[in-house]
Amino acid sequence: MPGTVLVLGGRSEIGVALARRLVADGRASTVVLAARRADDLAAESRSITAAGPAAVATVEFDADDVAAHASFLDAVERDHGVPDTVVVAFGILGDQQRAENDAEHALAVVHTDYAAQVGVLTRVAARMRQRGHGEIVVFSSVAGWRVRRANYVYGSAKAGLDGFSTGLADALRGTGVHLTLVRPGFVVGRMTADSGLSPAPLSSTPEQVADAVAAGTARRRDVIWVPASLRALAVVMRVLPAAVWRRMPR
Repeated sequence: MPGTVLVLGGRSEIGVALARRLVADGRASTVVLAARRADDLAAESRSITAAGPAAVATVEFDADDVAAHASFLDAVERDHGVPDTVVVAFGILGDQQRAENDAEHALAVVHTDYAAQVGVLTRVAARMRQRGHGEIVVFSSVAGWRVRRANYVYGSAKAGLDGFSTGLADALRGTGVHLTLVRPGFVVGRMTADSGLSPAPLSSTPEQVADAVAAGTARRRDVIWVPASLRALAVVMRVLPAAVWRRMPR
């Protein structure tokens, strides 16, 4: 049945594309986009309503303000209903070169991409567990599968998130709550373009990631690699000698 989808990171191209797909598939009747500067999400809202009949709301959300997560979730439930699906789509790439010499910047990347996600996932999972149902979608990255020298700050945060989410998914088994962990490769979108990064082999677009996630969650998949061929490549990545691995590009 159509339900309420909460997108944490309402400006995320992947998060918005996934919401569009769920609306188009008849799996979402209400979409709540949560982000900073929530009053500037008109374009994202229009793109979702164009996909099908759905109510779209925007709410202010600062992912880094972990202490405010509980009151934020309370407000969402009070004003827009209990979310059936929560998509955790916020994150930053950061600047690797800067992070190697600027501890504050390195900590900011790790806080947003790991600590803040642990905080909100723990709260969301606890609420869903209490109700006995719900779907959580978490975006890890191939960058966290085996951390590379070229982007080890971002990669280490994703590695931590991947491990946490895998453990949380196991802890939720039998509770009625399901967590889907998504491991995309390089995504050609606004975030990578703004960072000046050139597309890598086996790149995907936000729409391709969203299509894969929508299909995977419909089948209650635990882990989704995007593109699917990355799963086989990941096996090779694990066994490459360290001397070769440390020279791998971002």
